[in-house]
Amino acid sequence: MANIQSFEQLAKTDTGSAGGKGASLGEMTQAGIPVPPGFVVLASAFDMFLAETDLAQEVAAQLDKVNYDDVSSVERASRVIHDLIHDAKFPSDIEEEIKKAFKNLGAEFVAVRSSATAEDSSVASWAGELESYLNTTEATLLDNVKKCWASLFTPRAIVYRNEKGMLDTHVSVAVVIQKMVQSEVAGITFTVHPVTKDINQMIIEACWGLGEFIVGGRVTPDSYVVGKRDGTLIDVNVSEQDKMLARGSSGNDDIEVLAEKKATQKLTSAQIKELGDICIAIEKHYGFPCDIEWAMEGGKFFIVQSRPITTL
Repeated sequence: MANIQSFEQLAKTDTGSAGGKGASLGEMTQAGIPVPPGFVVLASAFDMFLAETDLAQEVAAQLDKVNYDDVSSVERASRVIHDLIHDAKFPSDIEEEIKKAFKNLGAEFVAVRSSATAEDSSVASWAGELESYLNTTEATLLDNVKKCWASLFTPRAIVYRNEKGMLDTHVSVAVVIQKMVQSEVAGITFTVHPVTKDINQMIIEACWGLGEFIVGGRVTPDSYVVGKRDGTLIDVNVSEQDKMLARGSSGNDDIEVLAEKKATQKLTSAQIKELGDICIAIEKHYGFPCDIEWAMEGGKFFIVQSRPITTL
């Protein structure tokens, strides 16, 4: 399928077509890292969508009008472009490819994530600039793909592109579609201590439920400092958590954490060691410090994203 590639077909060299997220997930899948299965709607599909709907020139015209010193000007352009993308007809050939790949994946629920083709380089990290949609079903799949395309033009992303001097750079967006992990615990690992910059220590952060609560700053996670040389647990900070994000009847819901778990450590020492070993393997594979998103379902760890730590 011209506009779709499975993770098994992708590698880190495919950032130009699959974006930073898609290329990284493909690379880790090929390296034997436990990544939930999925596929990428390549950036060429978005470019084709813009061309077939005659939106490319309209989008460029809206961006040309932006006054970056005026917040309302940025927001106006974003709103117009979002509406243009939302209202345009989905190309039937791309629609059929996505539906076929979704059926082959055999997952009732998927995560749909934007993956910018300029993403996650050491120069410009688009992490947090674009959108993700969890627990997407077949009924909402195409709409969420469109939302990911439109998220290339959120006010934040428009300003970010200007700040990074990328106004004349062709930036497109691929869309990662991945089997959803209904995590009991999820979180982030920094394979180098982000504060002390100690390369022999990593920090694992963990929360109950889906990891978006950490990414969005909704909870204070547990924090575990691990010695990378021998897996020693150097420091443990357990944080009380009242609410967690989980799949509910209306999509993703804020759910009360069970009373007996609120003040409990999220991961056992053995689990911290197991996750630490996976994250060290990822760092060794890439050869640079990594910012890794992970999730645990049924006691099994899955890696849902890895990118360079851009602050070091």
